[in-house]
Amino acid sequence: MIITQRWPYATVAIVALNLLAFLATHGELRQEADEYSQIQSRTLRLAAMHPETPAMTAAQQKLIGSFRHDQAQEWEQLSSRDRGPADAWESQTRDWDSNRVAREMTGLGQQLSQFEGTSLTARFALYPPNLSPLSYLTAGFLHRSWAHLIFNLVFLWLAGAILEDVWGWTIYLPFYFVASAAAVWSYATVYPNTAIPLMGASGTIAAVMGAFLIRFPKTRMRRGTALWSVRPRRLRFSSPVYVVFPMWVLAEIFGGGLVSESGSLGYWAQGGAFAFGVGVAVLLRYSGIDSQLEEANEAKEGWAADPHIIKAGEYLEKGNLEFAIAEVKAQIAEKPASAEAHGMLVSLCLRKKDNVGYMRALEARCDLRIKMSNPEAAWQDYEDYIAAGGRRMPADTWLELCRIAESQETWERALSEYEELAQAWPQERASVVALIAAGRLHLQHGRPDEARRMYTEAQKSPVPHADWDETIRKGLEKTAGAAKTKV
Repeated sequence: MIITQRWPYATVAIVALNLLAFLATHGELRQEADEYSQIQSRTLRLAAMHPETPAMTAAQQKLIGSFRHDQAQEWEQLSSRDRGPADAWESQTRDWDSNRVAREMTGLGQQLSQFEGTSLTARFALYPPNLSPLSYLTAGFLHRSWAHLIFNLVFLWLAGAILEDVWGWTIYLPFYFVASAAAVWSYATVYPNTAIPLMGASGTIAAVMGAFLIRFPKTRMRRGTALWSVRPRRLRFSSPVYVVFPMWVLAEIFGGGLVSESGSLGYWAQGGAFAFGVGVAVLLRYSGIDSQLEEANEAKEGWAADPHIIKAGEYLEKGNLEFAIAEVKAQIAEKPASAEAHGMLVSLCLRKKDNVGYMRALEARCDLRIKMSNPEAAWQDYEDYIAAGGRRMPADTWLELCRIAESQETWERALSEYEELAQAWPQERASVVALIAAGRLHLQHGRPDEARRMYTEAQKSPVPHADWDETIRKGLEKTAGAAKTKV
């Protein structure tokens, strides 16, 4: 399983750029799409119904010629006299004489020329009749629909962040932009005269998926995002790449990908970019550059610099989990703040199916993550701890987790955790602090009776708490006043 060790700055930046570009352009692109669709449809229908009327502009000639060549069956249907009119405009055109048809074709030609000269689509999307060097850079950042954008960014986050982790951003970022240009080039080369504009990052994502498929064919991809709602938890995704890749293909077909925008033509962009991604991954892998990049990146993080970690990895490759765990524990003894060692110990205990050891490792890593100001990761450790059957997290660590829940304003979860902590560790000083905090929260939420119960239990605690007596006394006074006000 691959879990990224470094924050994917380049991937995050690319995601942000796509989002910003979408928010800035999607309204105008949608309007242009509707307008262009009408111009295109009327031009094609008029030319099919009145073949004796020539196209008046080069843009019209390209549009009609491309459509007749690439979609011959649809052109035959448009040309059929037995076909009923699609709308009132088409019904009227059937009775027009040649002069009226010519005037209409001229007007449509002017509209089409204006579209090609001033529209966002013509200037920045993948539009072969008006392809510019800028299009190679910008086409991959334009999306017409939320569905297309979201599908692309989800799979970019799943695969791109991991590629960036092993290659480093200095390789990954140029790869991404060159892949985007490869997608544009593939489409424009196969269909140099098509009037169908193409946009979106699907081709580039195809390159990323191609590279990932070569680099990690059987690896499980895992991504996580912290969500705080009724209770803090982490939504995680974990699946092997040979499952993720078909998911991506299906998403493109059924989820608003290129098919919805430009038919099967768009797959040439994806196919060319996919081949580019595969080629780059193969080149890096078999030239040895890939492994050198990964080793260099790991060295920067200090992972490979610790002899105990290296030995643990060697024992793991041989299937000797006992010795691997011993080496990791030795590393923790030498460097208690080693996040890598704590993470490896959790994974090894889980792999060994040592539930007790797994929970102890989670306790230690959770405490370390709290000290490292990583509350979301600490809470995920706690959730995993509970799922494994843990019920008594060390008192001080548990108290900090309660405070994390409270800081996120998940009040009921914070209350329940404070109360469970107090019941689980009645002889620990943290229990007194937890009872006082629970009393305060109950009081804030209009439950003076429950607040009084918490403060009273804190007052009766056998744990020395002279420094908290004044706080408890004031809390009891407030509960009495709140109870009178409520009555």
